[in-house]
Amino acid sequence: MDERSQSHATWDCKYHVVFSSKYRTKRLYGDLRRELGDLLHRLALQKDCRIEEGHLMPDHVHMLISIPPKYSVSHIVGFLKGKTALYVANKYARKRRYKGYHFWARGYFVSTAGYDEQVVRRYIRNQEKADKASDFADLFNRSY
Repeated sequence: MDERSQSHATWDCKYHVVFSSKYRTKRLYGDLRRELGDLLHRLALQKDCRIEEGHLMPDHVHMLISIPPKYSVSHIVGFLKGKTALYVANKYARKRRYKGYHFWARGYFVSTAGYDEQVVRRYIRNQEKADKASDFADLFNRSY
């Protein structure tokens, strides 16, 4: 369990995200591939996200990303795709004949990566037992 916390929440929200280049053209190679990997990690850290695993294929990106609950998945994916498209357009547009800022396709795939269902069920069942045990432990110790 790799839980992180904010002021009023403890969370572990991981998502499997896949998005592709426009028309699935094989654009992610060479220097651009290395630069995009570093850029995606830096951009994720700006939003308190963390890319746990990632792989850039020639025509699409796979990543397991940890996103805090204060942001929606669509907000983070839009941020990552938008900033990387601007970077590519400003740096490589003349060399590779890209048209405008259209580097990524419009859509993306997202799936949650959570705990096993049986582990959650067991945790919920045992929660009442743990709560009762703590009540009896503090029965004779009045600290108020």
